[in-house]
Amino acid sequence: MRPGYNEPAMFDFEEELKKLPNKPGVYIMRDADDTILYVGKAVNLHNRVRSYFRKNIGRGPAIDQMVGRIARFEFIVTDSELEALVLENNLIKEHSPKYNTLLKDDKTYPYIKVTLGEDFPRIQFSRTMKKDRSRYFGPYSSAAAVKDTIELLNKLYQLRTCNRVLPRDTGLERPCLNHHIGQCTAPCQGYISKEDYRARVEGALDFLGGHYEPILRDLETKMKEAAERMEFEDAARYRDLHASVKSVAQKQKITAEDGDDKDVIALCQDGTEAVVQVFFVRDGKLIGREHYYMTQVPENDRPGILQDFIKQFYAGTPFLPRELMLQYEIEDAQLISDWLSARRGGRVTLRVPKIGQKEKLVEMAAENARIVLFNDREKIRREEGRTIGAVKELAALLDLPALDRMEAFDISNTNGFENVASMVVYEKGKPKKSDYRKFRIRSVTGPDDYACMREALTRRFTHGLEEGRLLEE
Repeated sequence: MRPGYNEPAMFDFEEELKKLPNKPGVYIMRDADDTILYVGKAVNLHNRVRSYFRKNIGRGPAIDQMVGRIARFEFIVTDSELEALVLENNLIKEHSPKYNTLLKDDKTYPYIKVTLGEDFPRIQFSRTMKKDRSRYFGPYSSAAAVKDTIELLNKLYQLRTCNRVLPRDTGLERPCLNHHIGQCTAPCQGYISKEDYRARVEGALDFLGGHYEPILRDLETKMKEAAERMEFEDAARYRDLHASVKSVAQKQKITAEDGDDKDVIALCQDGTEAVVQVFFVRDGKLIGREHYYMTQVPENDRPGILQDFIKQFYAGTPFLPRELMLQYEIEDAQLISDWLSARRGGRVTLRVPKIGQKEKLVEMAAENARIVLFNDREKIRREEGRTIGAVKELAALLDLPALDRMEAFDISNTNGFENVASMVVYEKGKPKKSDYRKFRIRSVTGPDDYACMREALTRRFTHGLEEGRLLEE
């Protein structure tokens, strides 16, 4: 226990600090109301988070005040410091914690943008990622390295940097200086076909997709040759370009190139217990996660556990992403995809990534599930005593065989008008805020709570029966 701090009975700081891994990641400090106070990154979570709870060593009044309000903390493990850096940035922008320094101009980490929607694409520096038919790479931690890499790619593949609209503006002006010094193939004059230019763009995309070694070897050779000729300025330039390429070559998977909404779902199982980890990716950025405990699960059917979780979790979730990235192939993938698509009003794809950035993101979710499961066994049991145990006791009092899900409704209005029904949901004794709903009452005018309740319950039961029918088809 930490003397002098308000601490919930369920969170033992001494025990939780011992569980921190010696890995890079992001930590999240919360107060007694579960509000996020601070988000930070760490090269070593074990050392960094523990430093907050040592005796005061001159951290300053703001940090001391924040530490005094911490009721619990959580963490997300990443594979590198760069990933932790980008995830920290995403979470700060999403939640705006009180004790984080917030950038008022909303600057963020840079991307490399390839304008594939154009007939003659360009490679550009960008600080935003939009759905504009362009392809984005990043984000990266160094803006200078990104600019150097763009300059290098333009020189290597002789791509245009102008703002002319091609082919509309072909031949209207003379070629620019870049063409005369051999750094542009001048598509503005029709000196290169669309197909040949596109082949050069594909070479640049291949580099940005991860094939850095040929260029790194070439730059290293040129640097050594220039040094041997005692052309030290050229050698230094090649050295700096080599460093820039290596900086850009650091891969991270916290932000996706496509900019879509997706949920990443993975689990860890031990015997009849399992933890399912869900990463929430919105507009291509990982902005949060939740983990869910599952008990009495079959011991040798992880795809089955995953499928059961998906059906239960998304049965009432108000928001559905375009894609679910799963750890395992599930038996009823097409059926569940059709069901979720009907609920969303648009296609929902279930995918098990096999290679690349998406596969690594699923692996990261699985690793975080593993840490939660093996660190929190005792806490799970205590929590079950307070939640599932209480629900079983309530079911016995009501003479019900089970009481896994409870929904409660209330009616409110503004001076007798604008009636609204609110629904809160508890599952296994815990609030499930993702299923909370509001119903704008349509058929009742004036303050009539009974009529409003009749409409809200009728709409809810009708929707529930329709969901059950779609799932059974």
